[in-house]
Amino acid sequence: MTRERATAFVPGHVTGFFSAHPADSPALAGSRGAGLTLTDGVDVRVTAGQRPPEQHLNGEPATIAPVDDVLDTLGVDGTVAVETDLPVGAGFGVSGAAALGTALAANAVADAGRSENELVRIAHEAEVERGTGLGDVVAQARGGAPIRVEPGAPGHGELDGIPARARVEYVAFGERSTEAVLAEDTTALSAAGERALDRLRADPRLSTLMDASRTFAEDADLLVPEVADAIEAVDGATDDGPGAAMAMLGRTVFALGTGLSDAGYDPAVCHTHAAGARLVEP
Repeated sequence: MTRERATAFVPGHVTGFFSAHPADSPALAGSRGAGLTLTDGVDVRVTAGQRPPEQHLNGEPATIAPVDDVLDTLGVDGTVAVETDLPVGAGFGVSGAAALGTALAANAVADAGRSENELVRIAHEAEVERGTGLGDVVAQARGGAPIRVEPGAPGHGELDGIPARARVEYVAFGERSTEAVLAEDTTALSAAGERALDRLRADPRLSTLMDASRTFAEDADLLVPEVADAIEAVDGATDDGPGAAMAMLGRTVFALGTGLSDAGYDPAVCHTHAAGARLVEP
């Protein structure tokens, strides 16, 4: 039975490190790497009937290209309202969350009968084709502290995870274009990501994730000065904690526990998200 509206929640996602794996088929393309999903996330509400479809981000007119592609694939006309407290364009997977949330909610509105894996695939392909992300969608669908072992959508990719939960603090210093970074030569970046993934798979703990992420940012030449300063400040404020790392791809630093607070910052605070994206009551 069709319905007038539906709402989905998708956790935010910070990637600590990754390697890029393009392919002719967007279902096969993606990334290998690891990160954290967050209780701070994105609410996506789809309301049926609007033609042509409209989008709003935090109450303002917006255009999130993968969202249009998801609606086209599912054959749904309507309004998509995306609401989030996360910084946009700062490495939290907001565009991936918008695409995945749209897929879940639009499927419910239209009673399209698609399975979870199909909807994740549709959102993943839209992100890959638009160049706005490579691995956020599959990670956000899983939740927890996902490890992307093999690239691609469900049926092609492979996921694992770190069996742990944590308090997460973060500070965003501004936007960074994912499309611009992914459009460059990613050979050295991907080699650094492969080394980081080998480390984490040999020792799947949050402390290893943080340390491997820090090394990756340096080796891949992605570290920006303000994030480097924050990481150094956290190191100076904590004797034996897991430290801080940079969110890919954004001008954002994140830390476990109270690292950023201890270093004198005023961070946003959340936790790792125990589950992945889901429909919620409208």
